[in-house]
Amino acid sequence: MSATASTAKVSRTPRPRQSAPGIDPIDAAIDTACTELRLPSIRDRYADIAEQALRDRANYKGFLLDLLRAEIADRDERRRQRLVRDAAFHRPKRLEDFDYDKNPQVDAVYVNNLANPAWVRAGAPLVLVGNSGTGKSHLLIGIGTAIAEHGLKVRYTTTANLVNELAEAHNEKRLSKTLYRYSRYDLLCLDEFGYLNLDRTGAKLLFQIFTEREERKAIAVASNAPFSEWDKTFTEERLCSAIVDRLTFNGYLVETGNDSYRLQSTLERNRS
Repeated sequence: MSATASTAKVSRTPRPRQSAPGIDPIDAAIDTACTELRLPSIRDRYADIAEQALRDRANYKGFLLDLLRAEIADRDERRRQRLVRDAAFHRPKRLEDFDYDKNPQVDAVYVNNLANPAWVRAGAPLVLVGNSGTGKSHLLIGIGTAIAEHGLKVRYTTTANLVNELAEAHNEKRLSKTLYRYSRYDLLCLDEFGYLNLDRTGAKLLFQIFTEREERKAIAVASNAPFSEWDKTFTEERLCSAIVDRLTFNGYLVETGNDSYRLQSTLERNRS
């Protein structure tokens, strides 16, 4: 059989994939590469940054640096948002929204200093004490939010929910795992402390949380009862004294007073 009659197949070099009409193939390739490398901010902003680099006559290194800085900034912001979300605050509150004029007993400078995570990194305790409606929960959540936005792990819960969770874990023989999970948070925000009269088992379970965190991981407690009334929550005198000791040693104290901010706001609104 002649060579011209051969039926052997001739190999061909595959053609490169064509971009959709109207789409720059380089833009498409950049988009694909950023998706594969998980660089969403560069993918979304490189065109704008490239235009700005042209206007500024930036060199290639400067352009690359701007891209990387944009990705880092957006990644940090996403991480802060995730940490605040994971803290499980039951409602959003920020320190800058607290009305110090309505509660002049609260020292704004002292509270704003607590937004700095140094005390959390030192494993110090914080206690907020005052009557219902004086802003304890607002400050607790506001401080916790600020700490989470600094990149630390925070968890918010109420005393009742925590004790119930610990009791359930104890009954199901997984208390150690639950205690370990809570030990991983840099700051534990415990709200509505002092509203319960705990039995011996519940008090001891809660005490384990304090013991696990002592001088290692920070804890912040908001209580409607002064220290002198904590024996109603912890009926065993020695246990009560030990808990007060752990929450006050090298700690911080914010007293929000007795006059209800919520009641005052309601009265003023009705008068107007």
